[in-house]
Amino acid sequence: MSAEATNPATPGPVAPATPRRRSRPRIDLRRLVGAALLGPASRGRLPDAIGHVVEAHRAHHPDADVETLRRAYVLAESSHRGQTRKSGEPYITHPLAVTLILAELGAETTTLTASLLHDTVEDTEVTLDQVGDQFGAEVRYLVDGVTKLEKVDYGAAAEPETFRKMLVATGNDVRVMSIKLADRLHNMRTLGVMRPEKQARIAKVTREVLIPLAERLGVQALKTELEDLVFAILHPEEYEHTRELIVANASRADDPLAEFADAMRAILRDAGIQAEVLIRPRHFVSVHRVSRKRGRMRGSDFGRLLVLVNEDADCYAVLGELHTCMTPVVSEFKDFIAVPKFNLYQSLHTAVAREDGQVAEVLIRTHQMHKVAEAGVVALGNPYPAPAEEPIRDRAAADEERVDPTRPGWLSRLLDWQEAAPDPDTFWSTLREDLAQDREITVFRPDGGTLGLPDGATCVDAAYAQYGEDAHACIGARVNGRLATLSTALRDGDTVQLLMGQDPASEPSREWLEHAHTPAARIAIQRWLATHPAPAEQDDTAPAPDPGAAKAAEATARSTADPSGGGAPAPRPGAAVTVVDRPDATVRLAGCCTPVPLDDVTGFLVRGGVVTVHRAECDAVARMASAGREEVAVRWGDTTGCRVTLVAESFGRPHLLADLTEAMALEGAEIVSATVEPPSQQRVRHTYTVQLPDAAHLPTLMRAMRNVPGVYDVDRAQHHAQASAEPA
Repeated sequence: MSAEATNPATPGPVAPATPRRRSRPRIDLRRLVGAALLGPASRGRLPDAIGHVVEAHRAHHPDADVETLRRAYVLAESSHRGQTRKSGEPYITHPLAVTLILAELGAETTTLTASLLHDTVEDTEVTLDQVGDQFGAEVRYLVDGVTKLEKVDYGAAAEPETFRKMLVATGNDVRVMSIKLADRLHNMRTLGVMRPEKQARIAKVTREVLIPLAERLGVQALKTELEDLVFAILHPEEYEHTRELIVANASRADDPLAEFADAMRAILRDAGIQAEVLIRPRHFVSVHRVSRKRGRMRGSDFGRLLVLVNEDADCYAVLGELHTCMTPVVSEFKDFIAVPKFNLYQSLHTAVAREDGQVAEVLIRTHQMHKVAEAGVVALGNPYPAPAEEPIRDRAAADEERVDPTRPGWLSRLLDWQEAAPDPDTFWSTLREDLAQDREITVFRPDGGTLGLPDGATCVDAAYAQYGEDAHACIGARVNGRLATLSTALRDGDTVQLLMGQDPASEPSREWLEHAHTPAARIAIQRWLATHPAPAEQDDTAPAPDPGAAKAAEATARSTADPSGGGAPAPRPGAAVTVVDRPDATVRLAGCCTPVPLDDVTGFLVRGGVVTVHRAECDAVARMASAGREEVAVRWGDTTGCRVTLVAESFGRPHLLADLTEAMALEGAEIVSATVEPPSQQRVRHTYTVQLPDAAHLPTLMRAMRNVPGVYDVDRAQHHAQASAEPA
């Protein structure tokens, strides 16, 4: 909607507003241009200048009390009176236009009030205290959040520090960023009066910061127009070529999308599904992307079809009918209703084809989903309302864990890492890098908690997201139950168990920087490396266990190893195990699974009348039974002592072997044999055969070994090759 501004010194009537439908399937912000000044108004009547704002507001909020808007407008108009924009228009046209944009999107009254006043503190004599006294703590907070910091105080750091301030305020109330996005949109619409170099600078900041923020907050109606405006400034030749494509398509005699829409309406009408089928033209940047991807454009490539229904279940009913009655392009199907995007977006995506090669992309959603898809967080209003008399800061302090659907993981991460950014330049460059990562994944912790991470994040990122700077002590991870390196890239839905060392000397590796995608991880690692450069370099080149300890262990192993070789325990008489039907039979404990008293065991008769005893869950049991070996019943005797083979896996570090053998000795374990494999990718595998006086002490021994810093797993041996070679 547009209205001609009048001179405040000679107020006059304004052109009547163009009638609006109270329910619009698509928000067209390109209709929102100039705004009127204060016109004649009788007592109790709204000023003419905001009549169109109120009309747009009541289309979404029919019962809204607009008296606050009237008072905010009067204050804004009087305080900005005499100021003009670079275009020569009275300055009040700017806050009016910003407010109209937000009203069209469905913002609630508090947001619109703050929008009208958003430049008063920055550009006039009005103070924040005056705003708070007249309009309350919430409006004061929103106005403060979007007020720029002065260049006279911050110099070149004013812009990044203003964005930092704004983002911190957004962490408490996303309406701050809603106002900023609408403010930038109107400024971009009127950028033509500025010098080309300044246009380019503002357009680049918009592209690198504001457009990604609009995408993450789900405000697609603002994002798409901002993209087109930036496109026109930074790529004028490509913009003009795209415009010519759109104009040429508009002059076509036929319209494939209209034909698709008619066919769909008939299908859904016959199926008894109440639905609205609309054609959504692509915006300029979208057309440009499709033309670069496909080359020659088809008529159906210039838009998409939108099907709006009332209930979630109707979305799937529409999908079923379209896939049954038309030819679906299966590879184009995506379900963002069951799995919404990280920016609140929900919709079903599919595509259908005709015999002539025309393919129409189809979006299926409810009216509420469409409202959120277009307006994002603006459509949600204030997600944590509180009593009017409760100050907003007190509310934030009292309810730190409030449930806020507009506070996604990316915003929480941003607020965390910005505190650690050492200077404005680092913050500014890191912010743009962070916002460039436009897809979110969710991974699960073993305790059932979740971590929100950007797409492409690794275990390094997960460690710093969960533990902060304590992640310096991370020594590895398990992803979906399997051991993984810290460089492993995570996928949406993975379960990640981070393995933390207990050595206070643990430190991050310089190599971690290559695998860190989140600012929190990169800043923490860089800060540690900056203060510990020499130790980091030395430790990176010395991951192997202490050589002296390794030699001592090898010598011990040679002197005590089983003379039969192979590292497996020697056959033992049947003192510990009794064959139920043959008490005098020769018994051997299998080396593949090293059973101990209290284990559930079974026996098999092998060559020479020997009975080999296996743990019931040993892999060899099924193979021997299927091979026809005679299974015999066995039970443990009175002896509680045992010999068992344990395998420990660890990350290499100095003195690890000495610490591990000391921990075993303290638990009363006698090491019969030991093997330490050469390090591979900073990981070391140890195999120990130990004698215990009591099998009941085995869990305690394994727990003590796992507690040694650097050790991430200890388990009973399972030698599959040996099991399969059981003698006949």
